[in-house]
Formats: sequence, C-alpha cells, structure tokens
Amino acid sequence: MSTVEKQLDDLKETIASEVPPDISVTEVKYEGPEVVVYTRDPRKFAEDGDLVRNLASKLRKRITIRPDPDVLSAPEKAREEIMAVIPEDAGVTDLDFHEDTGEVVIEAQKPGMVIGRHGSTLREITQESGWTPEVVRTPPIESSTVSNVRDFLKTERDDRRRILEKVGRQIHREEMADDEYVRITTLGCCREVGRASFVLSTPETRILIDCGDKPGSEDEVPYLQVQEALGAGANTIDAVVLTHAHLDHSALIPLLFKYGYDGPIYCTEPTRDLMGLLTLDYLDVASKEGRTPPYESEMVREAIKHCIPLEYGDVTDIAPDVKLTFHNAGHILGSAVSHFHIGDGLYNVAFSGDIHYEDTRLFNGAVNDFPRVETLVMESTYGGRNDYQTDREDSEERLIEVINETFDRGGKVVIPAFAVGRSQELMLVLEEAMREDKIPTVPIHLDGMIWEATAIHTTYPEYLRDDLRDRIFHEDENPFLADQFNHIDGGEEERMDVAEGDECIVLSTSGMVTGGPIMSWLEHAGPDPDNRLVFVGYQAQGTMGRRIQSGWDEIPIGGEGGRTQRLTLNMDVETVDGFSGHADRAGLMNFVKTMNPRPEKVLCVHGDERSVQDLSSGLYHDHNIRTFAPKNLETFRFL
Repeated sequence: MSTVEKQLDDLKETIASEVPPDISVTEVKYEGPEVVVYTRDPRKFAEDGDLVRNLASKLRKRITIRPDPDVLSAPEKAREEIMAVIPEDAGVTDLDFHEDTGEVVIEAQKPGMVIGRHGSTLREITQESGWTPEVVRTPPIESSTVSNVRDFLKTERDDRRRILEKVGRQIHREEMADDEYVRITTLGCCREVGRASFVLSTPETRILIDCGDKPGSEDEVPYLQVQEALGAGANTIDAVVLTHAHLDHSALIPLLFKYGYDGPIYCTEPTRDLMGLLTLDYLDVASKEGRTPPYESEMVREAIKHCIPLEYGDVTDIAPDVKLTFHNAGHILGSAVSHFHIGDGLYNVAFSGDIHYEDTRLFNGAVNDFPRVETLVMESTYGGRNDYQTDREDSEERLIEVINETFDRGGKVVIPAFAVGRSQELMLVLEEAMREDKIPTVPIHLDGMIWEATAIHTTYPEYLRDDLRDRIFHEDENPFLADQFNHIDGGEEERMDVAEGDECIVLSTSGMVTGGPIMSWLEHAGPDPDNRLVFVGYQAQGTMGRRIQSGWDEIPIGGEGGRTQRLTLNMDVETVDGFSGHADRAGLMNFVKTMNPRPEKVLCVHGDERSVQDLSSGLYHDHNIRTFAPKNLETFRFL
C-alpha cells in the first residue's frame, strides 16, 4: 500500500471516529488541496453546521462532503425540493446536476440568497434534497468568456477529477528530503518591466510564480530553459501560482503545457477567466500581425482545465511543505499578494505581484497584514525617487478638464486603455462625471476586449471595492450598465462612422499602443488636430505608446498588402497621471512601512533599473531592511 493510500485510510478512520455513529463515511479521496468525504448520510452532515468546520480544524484540511451517488434523489424531484428552499428573489437561472459527484451547480442572480446566513440555505438544500450545492453568479452582463469557461469545465469534469486526484496525491505525498533551505530564482522582470517569472524552491518542492511576456518585445521571454526551472523537465515543477492575469504575468502560462507540464495552476477565479480572455487575444493579435504564436489555443484550454481557484484568505496546502494564501492586491480584478508558508514554521515568503496600496474606485487597497513574512518580493514599477503620481481626485479633475477642452473645439477623446482594470476605473469616473453634469453626456465607445472584461467584473463583484459591490448587487444601480456605454462590434465601418460623427469618448485596447484596435483609432482620428489622445496608464520602454508620449508624431502602421505606411499624428497628446493600477513611490514605501510584520529582506523587482535601485535604497535607508535589486538569473538562498 502506498503512503498516500495509508494516509487516506487513516483519515477515513479519524473522520469516522469524530462524526456521530449514525453518520456513515463510505470513502475519502484527495482532490487537489481538498479532502472529499463521501457519505450515505449527507442530510445528517448538513443538520450540524459545526461538524464539517470542526473536522477541518482538527485535520487542518479543507473538507468537502459529497453524497454517495446511490442515495441521491432523482434530479427532477431534487429540482422541486431545491427550488422550494431557495427564496424566489435569488433569481435562479439554472440548475445543473452532476450525478457522479452528487453536486448541483446553482446559477443565480443573487448567490448570497442561495447561500444564506453562514451557509444556512446551503445546508437546508442538502437536508431537503441530499445533493451538495455549489453556487455561481449569473453575470449581469452576458459574458462569453465566463459561459465558455463554465461550459468547458463541465464537459471536462472527468478529466478534471483525474487531474485533481493526481494533484491531491502530490500534495499529500510523504516528505523525502532531510535538508532545509528556501531559494528564489529570478527568471524575468528584474531591472525591467514585464516577463515576470520566479521559481521558489525547497528540497521537496519547486513552484513557478507567474510566466509573462515583455510588452513591446517579441523575443524576450522568461529564462524557462535553466535547470532551476524547466531545464530538468517540465514536471519537475510541482505547482504554478499566477498572481494576476495581465499578460506580462500570464501570457506564457499556456506555453508550459506545450513543454509537457501537467500540474496545477493556483489563482483566483476571476484571474482564471481573465487569463483565458487575454491569452486567446494574445494569440489572435500575434496571428493578425503575421507572427507565429508561441502556442496553440488548445494550450489555453489545458491551462484553464488545470486551474485550482482559491479565495482570498484561504490557507491551502499546495505541496507537502508549502501552504499558500492569497490576499487582495488592489491592482486588477482577482489580483493577489501570494503568501507562502514553508515547512512547519520554517520560513515565509510573500510575492506582491502588482499592487495598489490605496483604495481606488474599483478595489480596496492591497493587504499587507500577515502572520509572518521573512522575505518580500516587491514590485517596483513606480519605485523611482520622483515617481509620485497625482492624487486620484486631482487626476479625475484634470481628465474632466481635458475632455471638456476637447469637446469645446468639436473634437473627440481617444484613450488607449488596458482592457482589464484601467478601463473599468475610467468607466466609473466617466459615468459619474456625466451623471453629475461635469462633462456632457455623450457616447462612450468601448473597443477591443473592454466590454467583455467589464462583463467579467460584474460576474465577480465580491472582488470589488465594498461600496461598488453593494451597488452592483442591485442591478438598477450598476454603473457599468449606463446607457452611454457602447460596445464597438461593427469593426472598421463602425469605427469610421464614430470618427466622422459627433463628440464622443473612445476607450480602446491596447493600452501601450502595441497593436490591436487602437491603431485603427489613430488612423481615423489621428490626422484631426481637434482630437486628443490621452494616456492614463504606464507606457513601457520600447512600446509605441512611450514613443508617442515622448513626442513622436509619425508612426508606422500596417498598410495594404502587408506594407508598412507612416501615419502623421496631428491630434494633441496628453498624459493624465494617477490612474495607474500600480502603487507609486509613496504607496510602495507605505506598503512596507505599515506591513505587519515588517519583512527582514526585500527583493525589489518589476521596474526599470533606476526604479528598483531607488526603491531598494529608500527602503534600506528608511527602514533598515536588507534590500536587493536582483538581476535576472540570480538565485537567493534564505536558509
């Protein structure tokens, strides 16, 4: 008998001894980080709200209770029983029964009403029907991404269970190593912005954190080929952790599966969906620009299938010697500060990913309160000595001034924006400004993936700022449903009509002018000096956005037959700081200053050379912390 099988037998005996004698335990399995307990008495489990909680506390495991398939009532009968329990105001739109696991997926407009206070309605559903409920939100704005991901995972349930059981056995395998150390190897984003990637290693485990591209570069990718990463084989990596979905962190995650990786990806649920959206678009843009994509769309589906979503605050075993906890990073939807607890109190490392420390219109500020942290790996995008962003309110006032000035002369405002995060932030600013008559109410055209990304935001309001979440729960107060928002879905013809029409605002991807529909808007709106191009986000070195920001007024665009033509920009160019999803110098310093506990060491990464060195020096002098500004391919040993 294997160690894992013996472990499962012991778990089954322990669980059986802890539950009342009239509750059966027929089987115990590992599925990913969870222990799944099968029983012929799901109703009795549901009757005692503390039973599962006490078991999880005793075993220090996440526990899911499932009914044996042979004790389930028929789906037709169960549907009636379930609908009789759920309040009508919950707005149930679908029930999907899975007889192999005894789970019923309930899709509802108001999931909170299906869950009930402290899960009371969920327990009542199981008491009445015997089925184990899982609740998902009906998107207020129809999202093809959310629907496609849910449908895909439904069709792949058998394969996904195989993956989860395999992962569960890996997590709960016996520890073999006698040595003790913690190492971090930098594979990208050191003294540069983009291609974020790191390996966290112990004698027992190897974890890859992020795997992104570099904006404005086609061939600079993370150093995955080194021995510490995939050089010894893709399956020497035990787990992948994705901090958020922006392409400079996620673009090459699917490439891992092309190389043979078959393990888990830990991320939040919205990060999973956004990764699917952004990486598929990444492939589409590469194809349209005549570049060979690094992987096929099938690899994106593999990545989604291997995702294990975690919620903020859940402490989760991801290896025999590593526990992972996600915390809100305040950057984009689902972005996470990733905290790793290694060994039995041996060492703790936190990776900030990208963070915004102060509250924004979209998100609560980043969490920096942890049980323990010895080393912090910290983004430094705006870590330079003079990288202080304009106050958010001043930035909004300046944007409103720019828009009114442009409309006064009969022009249009074109804003290159990242589809995820900055676009939704701007939508909230513009909707409020029009509602309060600070700017004229005109159409706001959303081009590229912005509308789809917005739909995903409304699917996961629990990840948004508290007051915004409360508004979205009531559909008539959902600011993203304002009438002035128009999704551009008519291609070049619609863009030309908008460019030749009345005053309006255009939000278009790509945010750094590296391709996509923004190139069409420059072509249609750029020659008119009454129009204005407004930058509101970071423009990385080497991108067209940085060049235009620096004064370029002639830019290359694709012409007929693949020939490159030059376009003269007569439109004004304006930069309005303060809308970045990144903390500025003060925010980064305050994140560390107020961090509980204060880390012993900080690795400053994800910033140009000046930014990381300035931040590293500032943290050392102000807080007497050992700091580093590593280069790519350095390895740090902490024990």
